[in-house]
Amino acid sequence: MTLLTATIGAYPKPAYLAVPDWFQDGDTVQTDSVTAYNEYTLRSEENTEKVMDRAAQEVVQEQVNLGIDFPTDGEVRRENYIHYHCRHLKGIDFSRLTEKTMRSGAWFNKVPTIAGPVRAYEHFLVRDWKIAQAATNRPITVTIPGPLTLNDSLFDGYYNDERQLCRELAAALQYEILALAEAGCQRIQIDEPLFARQPDKALAFGIENLERCFHNLPDSVTRITHICCGYPARVDDENYYKADRAAYFQLAAPLDAADIDAVSIEDAHQNNDLKLLEHFRQTTVIFGVIAIARSRIEQVDEITARLQQALEHIDAERLIAAPDCGLAMLDHATVIAKLRNMVQAAKIAG
Repeated sequence: MTLLTATIGAYPKPAYLAVPDWFQDGDTVQTDSVTAYNEYTLRSEENTEKVMDRAAQEVVQEQVNLGIDFPTDGEVRRENYIHYHCRHLKGIDFSRLTEKTMRSGAWFNKVPTIAGPVRAYEHFLVRDWKIAQAATNRPITVTIPGPLTLNDSLFDGYYNDERQLCRELAAALQYEILALAEAGCQRIQIDEPLFARQPDKALAFGIENLERCFHNLPDSVTRITHICCGYPARVDDENYYKADRAAYFQLAAPLDAADIDAVSIEDAHQNNDLKLLEHFRQTTVIFGVIAIARSRIEQVDEITARLQQALEHIDAERLIAAPDCGLAMLDHATVIAKLRNMVQAAKIAG
């Protein structure tokens, strides 16, 4: 059988879309993406929403034309995958930025401050999903940052209790997730890279809150979590402090027992011991086979070989080929070449 393919989240923004990006010039992490986005919203014209809609649909159509079975909207509306959602939550002050070291010391930035109880505003992702879904009959995956990752990406000036904060973040996320399901969205992905950085917290209360986010979803919705090991500071930076891939072994069995359907993991940047896949006895694995921060384009034969090695440890119907993470760091031409080779390899490997 032909293996299915997916993208994970971010995609290069079209040149005409002026939304500030976490990545400057395609390869450098913004030191203050929050301020850049705040300034952008102040000077935006009334037709910005239409431009974003156009960009989202073009990105979806491009992925479908390349053969991606489960595309995303490329997160083209977002300055980054975290703070876009935070702007739609009460209790988070974007005018009060606090310096914070995050990702277990891998990243330092100014982040919004939690100044009161975190609650959801009016729904917003339903419209985003409808615009993207109108571009294809293939199911769009909507991506949402998870509670533990949000906790690490904000400065807590109110709760002083990680467990309580994460529970309330999960409740606010669930409010949006249930609305997506009611509207007809079939695939919802919660991004939790902090699971790999902080597996002890993931096991203590992270997985519990992940399930809380998905609670009461109908069986028709595929529940996905994405656990990457982190973006480097720039393309081809091989010295970046990634999360320890051994964390996947700590998390695999508990995730397999959790009320989720699919887990997205990295394998291209640094290969895993593929015995890891045997720990997922019922869960689908979305398997990263192209690197998202290397300019080198993986060839069809090497991607095919890696997928075939993976298939020695997991059934084909539970293996989906994908990039390691979002693709926003790479230039457009490189992304096209990498995805094209990935799709071809998935056809061969299955």
